[in-house]
Amino acid sequence: MAPEQSSTSTLERPRPVAAELTGEPPPHPGRLSLFITLLIVGIPFLAVAGVAVRWWGTSVSSLDIVLAAALYLLTGHGLTIGFHRLLTHKAFHARRPLRLLLVALGSMAYEGGPISWVATHRRHHIFADGVDDPHSPQGAGAGLAGQVRGLWHAHVGWLFGYGGTDTRRHAADLVADPDIVVMNALFPAWCVASLAIPFGLGWLIGGTLSAALSALLWAGVIRIFLLHHVTWGVNSLCHMFGTRPFDTKDASHNIAVLSLVGLGDSWHNNHHAQPRLANHGIGRQLDSSALLIRTFERWGWAHDVRWSATLPVRGDAADVR
Repeated sequence: MAPEQSSTSTLERPRPVAAELTGEPPPHPGRLSLFITLLIVGIPFLAVAGVAVRWWGTSVSSLDIVLAAALYLLTGHGLTIGFHRLLTHKAFHARRPLRLLLVALGSMAYEGGPISWVATHRRHHIFADGVDDPHSPQGAGAGLAGQVRGLWHAHVGWLFGYGGTDTRRHAADLVADPDIVVMNALFPAWCVASLAIPFGLGWLIGGTLSAALSALLWAGVIRIFLLHHVTWGVNSLCHMFGTRPFDTKDASHNIAVLSLVGLGDSWHNNHHAQPRLANHGIGRQLDSSALLIRTFERWGWAHDVRWSATLPVRGDAADVR
């Protein structure tokens, strides 16, 4: 193994081999889809901006902090364990109640239903940093301007110009799974629950409408904002900056400082080296998602878990299912 360590941009890196794989031009999203995306992205941003102006310098209640942290961990691990490692890569199998719970929690993150999320992520791995990658920051031009354009596109811009991935091609197994089809159809209900739960707990524990609205703001909308940008940060930052201990065909990097809030998914170069592993962190690298999967395995809730303490020099970019 000839590890490569880098803490600089990879814009000058030659185009990856995956860039040669083409044949699936993305359709342009319709007006309704663009409007919904604008609401999902824009409302949390406006809420954070409003908080910065209105409540700057004031304290946040301990109730709001605890609820926000708890829901961040629950919905975030729903994404990293449920949507990502379980459904997308089949890094382990889960008993049906745990599987459904993880999918419900992941759906509450406001990042789309499980079928479209999985299809998009599988496509990202197959065409990683190539022309058919839905959200690569590569290829946007040289210099600072190119970096900014690439980061913007990979972080959030792609959401407004991306018409979706063919789920029958990239997520046929989920389209044929009755449980997942039902959970996917219930995505709007999970979104409502994601906001109703902090509102209800704020009212129940705080005892006032003011406490309920405060919990809705901090543990609902702002929690969604933070989780969105951490997830999108893996798409953007982890494909441009950090370290590359494994020589993958794409531009994936590890960013250690994001491992806590990223729940282990920022060990992104490790992940691209071998996508089907349940652990993205290796050795002492912090990976709370892997720790939870190991706990589920010990309790008998998960089985056939793919573990490894080491990774190969190059993973199979097409081996994502």
